[in-house]
Amino acid sequence: MPIDFQKLPSPCYVLEEHKLRRNLEILQRVQKEADVEIICALKGFAMFSTFPMLRQYLAGATASSLHEARLCFEEMKSEAHLCSPAYIEKEFKDLIHYCNHITFNSLNQWNHFRPYLEKSAKKIHAALRINPEYSEVTTDIYNPCLAGSRLGIRHTQLGQNLPEGINGLHFHSLCENDSYTLERTLNAIEKNFAKLLHQADWINMGGGHFITASGYDIPHLIQLLRNFKEKYNLKIILEPGGTIAYRTGFLLATVLDILDSKGTKAVIMDASVSNHMPDCIEMPYKPEILHAKNAKAGEVAYRIGGMTCLAGDYVGDYAFDTPLKIGDRLIFKDMMQYTMVKNNTFNGINLPSIGIWKEAETFELVRTFGYEDYKGRLS
Repeated sequence: MPIDFQKLPSPCYVLEEHKLRRNLEILQRVQKEADVEIICALKGFAMFSTFPMLRQYLAGATASSLHEARLCFEEMKSEAHLCSPAYIEKEFKDLIHYCNHITFNSLNQWNHFRPYLEKSAKKIHAALRINPEYSEVTTDIYNPCLAGSRLGIRHTQLGQNLPEGINGLHFHSLCENDSYTLERTLNAIEKNFAKLLHQADWINMGGGHFITASGYDIPHLIQLLRNFKEKYNLKIILEPGGTIAYRTGFLLATVLDILDSKGTKAVIMDASVSNHMPDCIEMPYKPEILHAKNAKAGEVAYRIGGMTCLAGDYVGDYAFDTPLKIGDRLIFKDMMQYTMVKNNTFNGINLPSIGIWKEAETFELVRTFGYEDYKGRLS
């Protein structure tokens, strides 16, 4: 049964449950055939109402802060893998309570917090984040290997031996990349860190693995991971966020007004690009809209924008087979990753509701927001 968009609240993030399960089944195959662990990076997807499903397929979650670690512990029902550029001392005892793996971004951080781990009543697996000094990410804001990067330790700073107490390594230098990019990245890592790989018990290969994208060579990934695991006798962990939620849902919005603006029709909707789809401006990229296409010469162009006062609160020009009118619904595809975790209430604009289109072809409204959510962030 097709979704009746007119019966859904607006604006609303809507997860399509069957699409999430499809992605999880792909990731589960990689886990089993490569004998690795895949965990959910909460920085990309933290819709905890779906965690019961994620637990059926994945090995847990990775956190970048105290709040993410607590969410993992309480809602994923597992201890978190923790990785952050730096830790706050007054939070560190709580962090230990919620996690079983911690990655340190520098030797300074490791030396400072090592006593906490040594005094801990439970075993905490500690790793260092390395900087491969190799990345094929073309958008600088997402490239952790640029000169001057604050992310990861370079091989010249580490020497030939892992510090006592460290039994893992961690790198993250991919962004929507394929298995062949990972292969070239591993070649660079082996060139600079081979001796340390032989000393480690586990390695976290971070995120950015675009495993659920169409055309991704899954057999190649599986063989690559198996070979690397065998060569260095390592446990391998992957922590994708975006690929878990890739193409699993949409943001629904409603046209509030249409204005003529020098040959372009400017559309104002009840959602915001800057507030509710921030990656479209930050990355930037132009999202797909259902039943729309890029406007060409001679076509009526609709510039789709939000309801904030920011002049740049728009995603670009689109053409529609049927002219838009006030009250029409706009369906922005692929809006589960890096949306709910990044959205904001600039201008006091309310946050979109959150819902799930269930596998039973019914809609479940999970969460709505209001004035208290806006006020609660202020003082």
